[in-house]
Amino acid sequence: MNKTIAIAGLGWLGQPLAYRLATLGYTVKGSVTSIEKATLLQQNGFDAYPVEISENGIEGEVQALLNNVDCLLIMIPPGLRKNTGADYVLKMAHLLAAITEASVSKVVLVSSTSVYDDSQGRVTEHDEPKPETIAGKQLRQVEELFLNAEGLQTTVVRFGGLLGGSRNPVKYLAGRKDLADGSAPVNLIHRDDCINILVEILKQDAFGKVFNAVNPGHPKKSDYYFQKAKELGLEPPTFAEADSNEIFKQVDSENLKTVLNYSFKTSI
Repeated sequence: MNKTIAIAGLGWLGQPLAYRLATLGYTVKGSVTSIEKATLLQQNGFDAYPVEISENGIEGEVQALLNNVDCLLIMIPPGLRKNTGADYVLKMAHLLAAITEASVSKVVLVSSTSVYDDSQGRVTEHDEPKPETIAGKQLRQVEELFLNAEGLQTTVVRFGGLLGGSRNPVKYLAGRKDLADGSAPVNLIHRDDCINILVEILKQDAFGKVFNAVNPGHPKKSDYYFQKAKELGLEPPTFAEADSNEIFKQVDSENLKTVLNYSFKTSI
């Protein structure tokens, strides 16, 4: 094996991915946003570097992160849900410039299914994203920035809602009343499948591709979150009566099967 993989963002997904890649024989290094976090990870055996990306540029040891890597996996949270006015596109443009300078040739960009709009209904990778939200538009711009970058082979992975470990969306919904979109299908994926898919992309050298990474099970939100709340001993949320004419997004993947021959391993 003896390939060097860099992970920009050693967080909830990046850390267990790094562990898995190391067990498979890859040399792995990664970044976090502070010296304190980097020091802590180094004490736990990670080759970690402090790298902070902002609209003004990049601070930290980005050259050390990107030097002599066979592939960079970008899993930096865009931070767009909090309506802070963050310019994710500008941040990623700074990172792309550093990638080009370091002569990195292969990138896996972790994106999100929010590049698709609800009005699109059922979508696969063959459907052009038509985002309407500010977050969705920025994510799509970043995808295009990397996919169109000269001399760079980029694969985009659009993850659905993430769960695994202590993370389950029902914890944020428990006990809430009259929530919207109860008839909408869930578009979720377990962290174990996220890791498996990323590993397969590296193993199979599947670059220049786009993958929708969402579990093929799509129960209605109202049914799913009622059941999950019961299983966890939480008060189930309630949902408002739905408009029967409303269109909801359902994200499916064709490329996971046809390109990677991937089958999902973990139930949502």
